[in-house]
Amino acid sequence: MSKNHFDLIVIGTGPSASTVAKKSRANGKRVAVIEEREFGGTCALRGCNPKKVYVNAADLVDRVVGGRGKLVDYEQIRIDWQQLLQFKKSFTDPVVEKSEASYQEKGIETFSGTASFTSPDAIRVGDHTLTSERFFIGAGARPRTLGIPGEAHVLQSDDFLELSEIPKRVVFIGGGYISMEFACVVARYGAQVTVLQHGDQILSSFDPDLVSQLSSYCAEHGIDIHTQCEVTGIEQRRDVPLIVNYKKTDQTDSVDADLVIHGAGRVPNIDRLDLHTGEVQFGEKGIKVDGFLRSVTNPRVFAAGDCADTGKPRLTPTANEEARVAVKNLFASQSMEQPNYDVIPRVAFTVPSIASVGMSEADARQCHEVDVHHEDTSTWGSVRKSGQRCAGYKILIDKKTDLILGAHLLGPAAEETINLFAMAMKFGLTASDVKSTLFVFPTFASDVRKMV
Repeated sequence: MSKNHFDLIVIGTGPSASTVAKKSRANGKRVAVIEEREFGGTCALRGCNPKKVYVNAADLVDRVVGGRGKLVDYEQIRIDWQQLLQFKKSFTDPVVEKSEASYQEKGIETFSGTASFTSPDAIRVGDHTLTSERFFIGAGARPRTLGIPGEAHVLQSDDFLELSEIPKRVVFIGGGYISMEFACVVARYGAQVTVLQHGDQILSSFDPDLVSQLSSYCAEHGIDIHTQCEVTGIEQRRDVPLIVNYKKTDQTDSVDADLVIHGAGRVPNIDRLDLHTGEVQFGEKGIKVDGFLRSVTNPRVFAAGDCADTGKPRLTPTANEEARVAVKNLFASQSMEQPNYDVIPRVAFTVPSIASVGMSEADARQCHEVDVHHEDTSTWGSVRKSGQRCAGYKILIDKKTDLILGAHLLGPAAEETINLFAMAMKFGLTASDVKSTLFVFPTFASDVRKMV
């Protein structure tokens, strides 16, 4: 067998790609991994993990400020950006070397560079042409092109976590996860923050009532949110570093900025793979796959995560589930498995966090008789004891079956508590089952009994 022929070639080193490569190798397959950037993937280097370090800093400031005069006494507290950057690097700097070494230690060959198909069963990377029985594409996503004048002045969200300092005025284009999470961090640092959202709601995948509550809290902390805005261009003038022009309904307006950050969505990172040559069908939403994560046009190729068009949320838990299934399906001769997307919790690590799992209220009402439990819990003891004052929930319960259809949370520990609802829904526990469960008290988790 040629040294350049493999059982499996994996493109990418993020959560799904890493799992597929290492488990396939453990199953005795000859595996190669190709990474065009640093080994480790977006989540470990530029996404979930380092982002959480920054959010923890913002959350700590928020909790201390909220506890002033009740829990603590202090004169001034703010984020030390230089210290925060160095602490973040203590997590990210070791990743690249450790990640590549972890593949090599398992006998997986590693290649650095951009992969591109040269035929349905071959890929070129640098000076190497590699062939394989199977391919797994886990190339992730990249910030989409804005296509506006002055786009060169915009900082990509991937680079935010490398900033050595934050200026006085920061504008975020887009009002999704990335913008709102970073906006909460920058606001706690003390910057003036503006968010320009194209749609009529920030964080559009979350419950509108809880988002409205969060928006009000953000406004109190210096985050100026504008919805239904179309950014039309960015100018640089002598007297003002940057001017962001936007249109709202029929009116035009602008906002001055020292820094503009792109948080207006991401697209599959598949442009340079030459998928046409590989006979791999794709579209704007990614590589076209069937229910088994297999390319609809090239059965050698499988894809998962942010670069696959599965119609499911682009989340790390989703990618992990798809990777679990892909490992089983890649070399299956007959029986193949499909991912289980029934229960996928999600969270935006804003301050405070907002989380959800299951159906929205609008979707639930279309096909169920729904009992809606909704309350602002800012005055509940668990919240007040922590010095916080922004919290709420909305739980959707089927009146006929007592099953939980959806859970939506805002407030301290929402990112942890949502997992209890996910588990209850996964295993078919009724609202009565949850209500009768004993939890440690006083904890945020013990509030779940009151919510259902």
